[in-house]
Amino acid sequence: MLKELTFDPEREADRIAVFIRDNLARAGFHRAVLGVSGGIDSALVAALSVRALGAENVFGMLLPCERSNPSSTAHGRQVVEMLGMPSSYLDITPMYRPLVDASPDMGVIRLGNIMSRLRMVTLFDCSAAFNGLVMGTGNRTEWLLGYFTIYGDGASALKPITHLYKCQVRALSAHLGIPDEIVHKAPSADLWEGQTDEADLGFSYDEADQILFLMTEAGLTDAAIAERGFDARVVAAVRRTMGRTAFKRVMPAMLSTVWETR
Repeated sequence: MLKELTFDPEREADRIAVFIRDNLARAGFHRAVLGVSGGIDSALVAALSVRALGAENVFGMLLPCERSNPSSTAHGRQVVEMLGMPSSYLDITPMYRPLVDASPDMGVIRLGNIMSRLRMVTLFDCSAAFNGLVMGTGNRTEWLLGYFTIYGDGASALKPITHLYKCQVRALSAHLGIPDEIVHKAPSADLWEGQTDEADLGFSYDEADQILFLMTEAGLTDAAIAERGFDARVVAAVRRTMGRTAFKRVMPAMLSTVWETR
């Protein structure tokens, strides 16, 4: 792993906690809401939010469906219990079932996007009831690769860990005491049986973290990155994925309010 990706975890945890607390206060809030999926990213954001705001001010929602792995729900419950957060459980299957029934040929990608967006609808409604802001749980690797659903898991009021690569998420999670079985399990959006992030992407997070850092922060060309020992095909795939999903990382294009007059 690149030495540039190492950091002081205690100092970073404090820095993120201040970021959360200050940004909520600036918006007139002191509470947070997030989806607790049972994965490492949401577990880390939950832990950091509790560090910033206190457990009583962080509400976690467990939002499984009929396709979810039972271990994901178990891990989600483990996180909220460990942190002492208030929480709720809602199976979202009845929410998307009419859409599936109306489109029997719907593939898993479409269904996955629908589930992601329905979860965010639920979280924003909960945020209104709890009087808190929705915390995003995406990391920098996912952000740069566009591995998120627009208006689904890509939507939030605050993004506390979008500056952290996946390897840094693991390091900080381990430092904060997130259980090993969550830190080290295969990353998955848990949208269908057997789905994993790395299988979807076609390369590992360890590879992507380093290649993306060299592309973005270091500004190296693909050839220069390959010269460092990375597979040129993987480098090209990472670059291609980042370019293909660039539209997800910017505001929707709009025309200016300047009209032609005659």
